[in-house]
Amino acid sequence: MIDLLPQWFIEWHAQYPYVLKMILAGILVSTVCAVIGCFIILRRMAFLGDALAHSMLAGVVGGYLLMKLVVGVEASAPAMIVGSILAAFVTVALVGFVAKVSRIKEDTAIGIMYTGIFAVGGLLASLFAKYIHLDLYHFVVGSVLVVSDAELWMMAGVTAFVLTMVILFYRHLKIASFDPVMAASIGVPVLVIDYLLTACTALVVVSAVQIVGVVLVVGMLVTPAASAYLLCDRLSRMIGVAAGFGVSSFVAGYLLSEILNVAPAAAIIVVGTGAFLIVLIVAPRYGLIADWLRRQRAVPQQLVEDVLGCVLRAPGSKVALETVVQHVEERPEHIRKAVRSLERNGLLELDNGNVELTEEGNREAQRLLRAHRLWEAYLERAGTPHEKLHTQAHRLEHINAPEALLYLDDKLGHPLHDPHGAEIPEDNILTAPGRHFNVSLLREGRAATVVEVHGAAEHTPLAPGMRIVAGPRLEGNAVWTVILDDGRAVQLDHQAADAVTVVINQ
Repeated sequence: MIDLLPQWFIEWHAQYPYVLKMILAGILVSTVCAVIGCFIILRRMAFLGDALAHSMLAGVVGGYLLMKLVVGVEASAPAMIVGSILAAFVTVALVGFVAKVSRIKEDTAIGIMYTGIFAVGGLLASLFAKYIHLDLYHFVVGSVLVVSDAELWMMAGVTAFVLTMVILFYRHLKIASFDPVMAASIGVPVLVIDYLLTACTALVVVSAVQIVGVVLVVGMLVTPAASAYLLCDRLSRMIGVAAGFGVSSFVAGYLLSEILNVAPAAAIIVVGTGAFLIVLIVAPRYGLIADWLRRQRAVPQQLVEDVLGCVLRAPGSKVALETVVQHVEERPEHIRKAVRSLERNGLLELDNGNVELTEEGNREAQRLLRAHRLWEAYLERAGTPHEKLHTQAHRLEHINAPEALLYLDDKLGHPLHDPHGAEIPEDNILTAPGRHFNVSLLREGRAATVVEVHGAAEHTPLAPGMRIVAGPRLEGNAVWTVILDDGRAVQLDHQAADAVTVVINQ
């Protein structure tokens, strides 16, 4: 096997035997940290990862003391891993207990418990200093350049186990991360998944501490995943991108540390943080530049509606852009930007300084005009002075969701005219061909087919399948008239008109 390796590689490895182990350890740890970090980001557990990293000191010291004082041998990596996992579970359990039985919030409980358990580890290390032979300095700042064979095998085992768990339980981890309530409702054991993620996080923290130490481990766990989160909308893609950021940050950070002759752990995290800041600025959808461009292109909906209303009310099919600028209360450059936005969306056509509503734009403008005149009718009924109706309705017309307008129209008795005598446009959404709606919305002269008759209209001669034509409204618009095929006229009050469902055929 050795004969197959290039001579330069053999000589390089003989001269720098620690480098290959360091590179392998870094790739393993940065990959698994990035993968598990994606789930930590989605579940908003970054602070909990910090807590697990600090609580690990108590687990490592406890495992060391147990092996030394009870078994009588120097502690091994497996004993420290078990101790670290137990300390992690104790931390999580105490955080949940404090948050549940007191008014202390979870973030405060994490701050209390992880510092307390970290202090317990430091206290035990000081109290039993003559039994403990741990390099606490490297535990805090990392020791990437002195990775032993046992530690490398431990990292390989942790990486293999964690990645296997992620692959086997990917669907459960995914749904529990995005919506734990729905996950529980479809039978996913959310509590078990939480414990699995906690165990994997503890294992990852144990391995990462060897590289960057307990202080910087959260940077390796969270920063690559956060960078990928800004670039990806799918979890599967986010995991791959995060692993790429983790490995590249490790390699670039180590090279930087060699160039500047500084601590590798700090250089690795600095490079990862720098990559995150670059992504934060240039990410195509969620970066600062993209957000600034969106704000520059954005046009307030209220301004859009004001422009549409101005064009609709203007005499003639076309209106000069300068006329719109004069009548809409906004800065001219904002109005022109709104016109360009409406043109892009197919609601306006701009030709030689003149604007004209498209067919879709006319429908939208009619809907806004309907909202304005319904609000005028409502304000008049509420006792608003006649001279203030238009101004007040202009402010309220932007509350124009279809459900809100339907409710307002029904409470007003489906008026045909506003207080100034102008016709209130028909609801062109609910009464579109193929839509089922109440006959109370049918305007005079419109033909439709009865779909259903119920409640207050059951005593009328109307029946499903009949063709009807809406007649004039009587008694102050309080009575609806429908004409049957045989010429008979049927009168309906408001309640009965709402009890007849019709459809306009295509």
